[in-house]
Amino acid sequence: MLVYDGVKLLDIAGPTEVFAEANRLGADYRVALVSPTGADVTTSIGIRIAVDGGPDFRPAPHTFLIAGGDIYPRTPVPPELADAAAALSVDAKRVASICTGAFILAAAGLLDGKRATTHWKVAHTLASRYPTTRVEPDAIYVRDGNTYSSAGVSAGIDLALALVEEDHGPDLTREVARALVVYLQRAGGQSQFSAPLQGAPPRTPALRSIVDLVTADPSDSHSLTQLADHLNLSPRHLTRLFRDELSTTPARYVESIRFDIAKALLDQGHTATQAAERAGFPSYEALRRVFARELDMSPSAYQRRFRTAQRGETAQGSATHS
Repeated sequence: MLVYDGVKLLDIAGPTEVFAEANRLGADYRVALVSPTGADVTTSIGIRIAVDGGPDFRPAPHTFLIAGGDIYPRTPVPPELADAAAALSVDAKRVASICTGAFILAAAGLLDGKRATTHWKVAHTLASRYPTTRVEPDAIYVRDGNTYSSAGVSAGIDLALALVEEDHGPDLTREVARALVVYLQRAGGQSQFSAPLQGAPPRTPALRSIVDLVTADPSDSHSLTQLADHLNLSPRHLTRLFRDELSTTPARYVESIRFDIAKALLDQGHTATQAAERAGFPSYEALRRVFARELDMSPSAYQRRFRTAQRGETAQGSATHS
């Protein structure tokens, strides 16, 4: 695994713990940490990590992983780090990134023409900085040939489990997941973890105003004709603005705002029926269909998963639908 100053400690510890647990069950992984210069590194929380060598480390890795950190979505990847990634990947049978390690993979040219993912907050940045990479922002992890990438820090554990399953099959991997008290395969994509209304606002003032309009009164119908009249535009012109800037329709955009409002209401403890009504959905069933399409789970399942981290705590007014 390639590490560097500013690397996230969990990006190192999570996946490597999966391999260590697999070893306790009969596997034979040997993990080595390397840095661009061979010098020890300091993680993003200030803990120093000893490394085993630099880019010329031998033997060549069977599986080469790159850990992520907050620094490189914000700044360009330095040449020495990209060069180290390229050198370590030459003889590797598998190459993988954890979270924002995808930026280093891409800087080394290892994602050119390939599908990839990274943390949902910076997926658009990865796509715009490396346009030859086909970024899938909702995936927990992506495999394209022998190249893998994963989403946020805990998704590195999902990726490591997938690699172990490739090597040793589902039975051993299931035991690893049980020992670590994690899912063998998580339901849904990473969009279920994104914060409500955190997407980049539309550039066009007319479209930005629609967010405020729908948020202020989500229960109104907000039909195409109503929206167009409110903005003094023709329905055809408004539809074209949505298509050209957001690649969607006015109705689907209104639905996405209501979906974010409903998630926030569920987070606050409202029942699924209450969330549907207050977010402007015509019924609970309409809300359930959107949750199934977007997150592959019901509103109640979303609420159980994200409302509290206290095992056994009973939420006030818990949802009555599943």
